[in-house]
Amino acid sequence: MVLNRHSREIRKQVVHAVSRSNSSHIGSALSTVDVLVALYFSAMRIYPKDHKHPERDRFLLSKGHGCAALYATLSRAGFFEEEELEKFHVDGGKLPGHSTLHCAPGIEASTGSLGHGLPIGVGMALAARIDKRKYRTFVLMGDGECDEGSVWEAALFAGNAKLDNLIAIIDYNKIQSFGYTKEVLDLEPLKAKWESFGWSAIELDGHDLAALTKTLGSIPFEKGKPSLVIAHTVKGKGVSFMENRLEWHYKSPNEEQKKRALEELE
Repeated sequence: MVLNRHSREIRKQVVHAVSRSNSSHIGSALSTVDVLVALYFSAMRIYPKDHKHPERDRFLLSKGHGCAALYATLSRAGFFEEEELEKFHVDGGKLPGHSTLHCAPGIEASTGSLGHGLPIGVGMALAARIDKRKYRTFVLMGDGECDEGSVWEAALFAGNAKLDNLIAIIDYNKIQSFGYTKEVLDLEPLKAKWESFGWSAIELDGHDLAALTKTLGSIPFEKGKPSLVIAHTVKGKGVSFMENRLEWHYKSPNEEQKKRALEELE
């Protein structure tokens, strides 16, 4: 399946990029890959050679620390050459360790200060309505990010404003900076909370590309309501020794670990 091939190759690029720069957040990047593939290769209207096209769908990676996966996805989708990925998070490089506006085609806003992506997305969705534009705004957030009050303020506003051109996706990998989300600050009942704020919410396996493409292809889930996808994912997905391991929020693979990871991804 073409989408599976995209996911595998993007994960390999993430491993290369994080290892090359000796940087962090590889686990956070790997958990988002299948969601990004479903968005950029199926659900979203994109124009890689005209990345400022007025009718393009907007995408915001609110969990900006996972941007190695976004850069690799943008490259594979044709926004820029693969060689540019060698400039990820290195001195003098063009691709910062948190997604930053103007660093590359396809980056719509600077993110990484957690809790900011959804409020920016609300503004974009509201602007589309005022300007009578048909583009949709997609925001991918982390589960730990949902500890931020600004997320809930934006969620409350979006539901009240009936922004059905706004789609939020939660990368629910169950691990945040200092532990399991259930232990740090339990989010459950997560779906019911968003629904109580006026959203239409669906839960699914965030690594099931068929389910992701079908679900993201049916937005808005309800007319007059913003849509939420709770994507249950695995931190470090695709590399056995990284999966569900907190330390890979921070660690960078050494040469031996890089080789082993790439072998598994083959």
